[in-house]
Amino acid sequence: MLLAIDIGNSNIVFGGVRNDKIIFQFRIATDYIKTQDQYELEIKNLLHMYDIKSNEIFDCIISSVVPPVFNSIHNAVKNIIKKNPMIVKSDMQTKINICTDNPTAVGSDLIVTAAATITEYEPPLIIIDMGTATTITVVDEGNLFLGGAIIPGVQISMEALINRAAQLPAIQLKKPTKVIGKNTIERMCSGIIYGAASMLDGMIERMEKELGKEMIAIATGGMAEYIVPICNHKMHLEKDLLLKGLNIIYKLN
Repeated sequence: MLLAIDIGNSNIVFGGVRNDKIIFQFRIATDYIKTQDQYELEIKNLLHMYDIKSNEIFDCIISSVVPPVFNSIHNAVKNIIKKNPMIVKSDMQTKINICTDNPTAVGSDLIVTAAATITEYEPPLIIIDMGTATTITVVDEGNLFLGGAIIPGVQISMEALINRAAQLPAIQLKKPTKVIGKNTIERMCSGIIYGAASMLDGMIERMEKELGKEMIAIATGGMAEYIVPICNHKMHLEKDLLLKGLNIIYKLN
């Protein structure tokens, strides 16, 4: 079994892949102050919960956008599987041609999701990942990674609104029944949820206009299942792009 790990700003996603199938997956909160020993114990406990023994894991691949946490996870996994995990880097074989100003600065999570997406969809593509940040990536014909946009995530936008506006209350996000809210909470939910959907529709329209062609849009990430259904633009919702991409990159390398 391959252990695939993505270290994100809010969550660390673990997945077990056997014969190209995701056997299990779990996520834990990204904790900047947790030690290697603490992560090692937590990973062992989670593997035990899924009845996975360490000797069943023949290798591991890790992508990370959180340098302070990476070493702790890397060394914890190394102790568990007795092997150095493979690390996703921009110069690896991915079948993606990165055409940005500084290819080495492209986040490994963007490379992983792009590698997964091109195996299931034909470019040109717009790949939307709605996590801590909402990232939009454009992959053109020839698997050319052109770049894209980085936008504050839905949760971050809500927290900023609550923290910076003294009279606005903390709320639980839910899909509004209508765009025109009749009270403060309805208006906040409308602005955050429908605002995010309208932003995606607008960015897709502008990117297609800039390239002069229609593109297939694919969305993933924790907030995508809430936002994508209310977008006007057709989007394909994919839940496991990161784990699929890590498995693909591992096999290529």
